[in-house]
Amino acid sequence: MKFERTDEQQGFAEAIGDMLAKADTVGAARSWIDGDTAAGLGIWKRLADLGVNALLVSEEDGGLGGSLVDLAVAHEQLGYHLAVGPWIENAYLSTALAAGAELDAVAEGAVATVAVAPQVPRALDGDVASARYAVIDGTLVTATSGTIRTSIDGTRRLADVASTGTVVGSRELDAAFDAAVLATAAQLVGAGERVLADSVTYVKQRKQFGREIGSYQAIKHQLADVRIALDFARPLVHGAALGEVPASAAKAYAADAAYLAARTGLQVHGAIGYTAEFDLSLWLNRIRALVTAWGTPAFHRGRVLESLVN
Repeated sequence: MKFERTDEQQGFAEAIGDMLAKADTVGAARSWIDGDTAAGLGIWKRLADLGVNALLVSEEDGGLGGSLVDLAVAHEQLGYHLAVGPWIENAYLSTALAAGAELDAVAEGAVATVAVAPQVPRALDGDVASARYAVIDGTLVTATSGTIRTSIDGTRRLADVASTGTVVGSRELDAAFDAAVLATAAQLVGAGERVLADSVTYVKQRKQFGREIGSYQAIKHQLADVRIALDFARPLVHGAALGEVPASAAKAYAADAAYLAARTGLQVHGAIGYTAEFDLSLWLNRIRALVTAWGTPAFHRGRVLESLVN
């Protein structure tokens, strides 16, 4: 299947990328880890002004009426630039919420989050969000934030949630879950692309035995394997957005490709790649967290197998 972005989608991706490239997302991420959310929320608002929050909300409900392809295009940029905040949860809620004040708030840029047990037992950034939801026994309800749990990715603040007992009008929750899975897969591809780009830059500069390490065939082969994996993952993500491929297939493959990028990036950088002070570590931790976020690879492979059997 051949996928090409429309001119409008390409322009949208470039607008997001240009804005994030100028926004010091790394600085915002480090501040977010330390509990200072001001810079991250400022970036959230600027992305909301571009329409990222309203992508999947229909025009009748005050949104952009975009497609899942638009969602994938946007989230690849969010992953590439390490945007903080519950963006994947926004994709879920903008699909799950029925028309009303709650959906209007999401479309207008409110920081909202959700827990969807059992695959998503805690709400990302529940302590930062202005609106919190949970899916309990197949019903979407409002929720309160409780204890904050640590994650391997310090920018992902995971909150225990408790239902307030208020049922919220909702649409197809299965479709909303797949939209979140798709967004996660797209972010994994974007993060993998960033690690590959930084790794290629590094091996052209780092010298060993009088030569740039990127000139050694073994390193070329490792980076080429990552390039191939990401090039195979992206069509699966867009195929899932078009409904031609299960979202779970895209998530499982994107997770494998991004994880390969992370492992290879760490290997070519050597010991410096382990250090928290080196920016690469932020993307490595993000990838490791997203690999299991919104369903583990084993869970998604099981869903694919079930769809084939049935």
